[in-house]
Amino acid sequence: MISLLSHLSYVAITSPDVEASVKFYEEQVGLTVVDRIDGDVYLRCWGDYYRYSVVVKPGPEPSLATMAWRTTSPEALEEAARRVQEAGIAGAWVEGNAIGRAFEFVGPWGHSMTLHWDAEHHHAEGEAASIYPDRPSRRSRFAGAPRQLDHVTIATSDVDAFVRWYVDVLGFRFMARTVLDEAPISVFSVLTTNEKSHDLGVVLDGSSRAGRVNHYAFWVDTREELLIAADTLMENGTDIEYGPSIHGIGEQNFLYYREPSTLRIELNTGGYRNYVPDWDAQTWKPSLGSNNFYRNSRMPMSMTESFPPADGPSATEEGVPDEIKDALLNPYAAHGRG
Repeated sequence: MISLLSHLSYVAITSPDVEASVKFYEEQVGLTVVDRIDGDVYLRCWGDYYRYSVVVKPGPEPSLATMAWRTTSPEALEEAARRVQEAGIAGAWVEGNAIGRAFEFVGPWGHSMTLHWDAEHHHAEGEAASIYPDRPSRRSRFAGAPRQLDHVTIATSDVDAFVRWYVDVLGFRFMARTVLDEAPISVFSVLTTNEKSHDLGVVLDGSSRAGRVNHYAFWVDTREELLIAADTLMENGTDIEYGPSIHGIGEQNFLYYREPSTLRIELNTGGYRNYVPDWDAQTWKPSLGSNNFYRNSRMPMSMTESFPPADGPSATEEGVPDEIKDALLNPYAAHGRG
């Protein structure tokens, strides 16, 4: 298969209070508003190369409105659309803000995806311009402000089947997965379109609601910036949900927090790059430190929540046996390390 997708270009999310979310992104995260169109607010990270990184749209609950990928060429966009339609998924051609002609579809597990080739490249002028030619704008004055959008992690009822479809149809590279120690159940996988360990994560969803998202992530250059961001967020009244620590899969430094809609955001840095074209995806188990490199802490129960909320019981209660929840949240106790 030819290489179809280049990288994650933006995410669009919904919020019950758009202005509260936007204020948080501006004043706590360090993003910049670039457009307001028909109630949607477009924001960008200081180092992203295109016009925007995140779109906040009005909606009754926090959710992922779409995840957008830029293709590798105009021809790749046409080919990707053809393959999606041949796989039995109906899509639509639309005109997007600063991305031109784009192909939108909803995948087999209910997640909206936008594919595009055209993209308005950002070149700041005046005081916002960088002294360094390669930078699209000057570095943010906000402590710990993310340089770029990094990845999105969705929730699905069948992790392995999701991976197969996105590999076979759109050419994602399958990089690694987590299988429970106690049972042959896949609970997490990572895929990528480039040399990163992942720009698409997939977690097991025990709910009956399709199309949910667990989090999306920003990138900072250094671990020190990540720690400063954690410090700054807490000083300004935002709790850290999990971290700072290091993931085993990907080896990124991470921390998680929530924006006002309750949607989860990850901040990460570090990790490895993988250029191997015939890479064999590795299988991890929680006891090997797939989520926590140091194998010494328990992931909080709240991390199993995805968005929007599940119908009826939460995803941590619906369809997931107690032994699986226990294995995910405290995988080391059974192996003498808890």
